[in-house]
Amino acid sequence: MINITFPDGNVRQYEKGINSIDVAKSISEGLARNVIAASINGETWDATRPINEDVQINLFTFKDAQGKAAFWHSSAHLMAEALEALYPGTKFGIGPSIDNGFYYDVDTGDKTLTPDDLLDIEKKMLELAREKNDYVRKEVSKTDAISYFKEKEDQYKLELLEELEDGTISFYTQGNFTDLCRGPHIPNTGIIKAVKLTSLAGAYWRGDETRDQMTRIYGVSFPKQKELTEHLALIEEAKKRDHRKLGKELELFMFSQRVGSGLPIWLPKGTQLRERLQNFLRTEQEKRGYKMVVTPHIGGKDLYVTSGHYAKYGEDSFQPIKTPRDGEEFLLKPMNCPHHCEIFANAPHSYKELPLRIGEFGTVYRYEQSGELHGLSRVRGFTQDDAHIFCTPEQVKGEFLDVLDLTTHVLNKMGFENFTAQISLRDPETPEKYIGSDENWNSAEQAIIDACSEVDLETVTEYGEAAFYGPKLDFMIKDALGRSWQLGTIQVDYNLPDRFELEYIGADNAPHRPVMIHRAPFGSMERFISILIEHTGGKFPLWLAPDQFALLPISDRLIPYCKEIETELAKHDIRGFIDTRTESIGKKIRDTELKKVPIMLIIGDSEKEAKSVSVRIQGDGDKGSMSIDEFVSYFQSLI
Repeated sequence: MINITFPDGNVRQYEKGINSIDVAKSISEGLARNVIAASINGETWDATRPINEDVQINLFTFKDAQGKAAFWHSSAHLMAEALEALYPGTKFGIGPSIDNGFYYDVDTGDKTLTPDDLLDIEKKMLELAREKNDYVRKEVSKTDAISYFKEKEDQYKLELLEELEDGTISFYTQGNFTDLCRGPHIPNTGIIKAVKLTSLAGAYWRGDETRDQMTRIYGVSFPKQKELTEHLALIEEAKKRDHRKLGKELELFMFSQRVGSGLPIWLPKGTQLRERLQNFLRTEQEKRGYKMVVTPHIGGKDLYVTSGHYAKYGEDSFQPIKTPRDGEEFLLKPMNCPHHCEIFANAPHSYKELPLRIGEFGTVYRYEQSGELHGLSRVRGFTQDDAHIFCTPEQVKGEFLDVLDLTTHVLNKMGFENFTAQISLRDPETPEKYIGSDENWNSAEQAIIDACSEVDLETVTEYGEAAFYGPKLDFMIKDALGRSWQLGTIQVDYNLPDRFELEYIGADNAPHRPVMIHRAPFGSMERFISILIEHTGGKFPLWLAPDQFALLPISDRLIPYCKEIETELAKHDIRGFIDTRTESIGKKIRDTELKKVPIMLIIGDSEKEAKSVSVRIQGDGDKGSMSIDEFVSYFQSLI
């Protein structure tokens, strides 16, 4: 017999060799029908894999993230089986699950896949799914694995095998398809009831532009057709809200190939939106004792060697800028924190001066691969709402709680009320990825855990997601469409102060190392605004809208009166424009609606005569006539 411990701490005894589905059956038949994977001692397993020792178990259904990952990974294998049946000789790269489905990178030889082929592949997938073939795991030797893929002449799998150690290799087979795979997978193909292959894209093998170009097929699948139908409706709504589409329509930002890929240019309306966000956060920071600074867009290479950023990110950054002086090199700034360390080091500090809170809207640069660039959400130049707090070890918890309060306030103000905080810790299996002593890491990790516990913050813990210099708390928000995004972050860092040899004089009159807290409630202005555009569908909160009103005169003779109104409203920091086009009032209203301007002020002869405006609210209809003073009061009540 073996002991199995459940998430609630309950322990039950079972016969050795039992699998997770049978464990689920011992609880209820309904649960067993829905279990598709399980966590065994923290590792996700096939639900059919035998358990031969005492373990901790967590059962996953499609509602769980781990369950979805197994379901979509299994769907990628099913798609590969369909491709092999339809196009014999197809070679396969990698086929993982992703946030919203799966993909597989494939090489179909002389056959060029088109969007029309996706329907045939879907039909074949569903045909194979109905066979209810089991996903069968088999441990294989490296020699046998190499022999298998040599026979199939699959150079991609053979290359992957070169990097694997003998004794760690497994195959999965369902029906007539076998793949090199660690798993896990769902019990059988019959669980996959609905499939949609969504798009095709080019993908270089292993992301290397010098290697073979493959075809990446994206798809999504569900255990019920209804869930797929709802998902596809969500995708259509997401297309309407795509920040790249709305950013162009609302004249917020642009890109220019002459300027460079991934380098956004902010247009006047987008600049207004961005500056109001920055002003809001600047005001909140100043209330909390932050001092704003400005640092250069470049720094000497040695600065980033000292910080450790060059060793970690040098290959992914823009390459060094050489000057006429022999041996002198600069880098475009990939991070603001080394500059802020230099600010702290610029003058001596006493414990009485701490904490020192330094804030900056600092633009940084990272050379993302061209295939990974995506509107504002993945760029090569972006501005972080960055700040660094230098404090004593005793102050860490209190400062962390203050930053936590600021971050939750910012998210709530922006309408992101549905969020989870993720405690991101080291991966104990890969210590080489991190810098600093275990003692410092343990202190930093415990400070985050204790602070979150003190305020009863709902958290999840993820190992391996820490920054290379310290653990962090990441905020995972859900937007209006239920999609998850990682936004603000708070990081506790004992290591950069060590690397820069930062010191303050303590109460004992001896030098001590400060602790450094990194924080950015927005993350990056570019990515935050891309999410905000899609969350609101371009209908920004009134206080943020670049144009808060549009003055719509019914004829040109009323334009002078509109200019008087515009001037008067500007005195109250109410922003807008006059539609001077020679168009009907109906067309002006329709066009203003499309521009998502929150308030329309319609001006006719009667409004001019009465020194009033006729107010119409986007999505809420007419509000009647108001004097200018009445409108100002009404407007301020809406902010």
